[in-house]
Amino acid sequence: QVQLVESGGGLVQPGGSLRLSCAASGSIFSINTMTWYRQAPGKERELVAVITSAGGTNYADSVKGRFTISRDNAKNTVYLQMNSLKPEDTAVYYCFADIFVNSLSKSHHYWGQGTQVTVSS
Repeated sequence: QVQLVESGGGLVQPGGSLRLSCAASGSIFSINTMTWYRQAPGKERELVAVITSAGGTNYADSVKGRFTISRDNAKNTVYLQMNSLKPEDTAVYYCFADIFVNSLSKSHHYWGQGTQVTVSS
């Protein structure tokens, strides 16, 4: 069984920074893409940033230049460094990963439980 566990959320003032982490554990052969999504109250879940196994990245326009996604393949962990935070960044942030549990079967999708980020003065 595979689990994704996020950490690092919290309350921060506008202009501040937070670093989210998402660690994958369990029966993992390899991890393809790792993605951060967020969902604000009353809104649909939206993609924030994605990173491939080779380190390629892509970001939502709303976070470009402020957020940085990275990963540590040895630790099966993805990070989201969030700088210059704005009140509109307030949301529950979810980790999503495309994971192979062995070398023979196709990959499966897994979600973390989410971590709350609140940007407020």
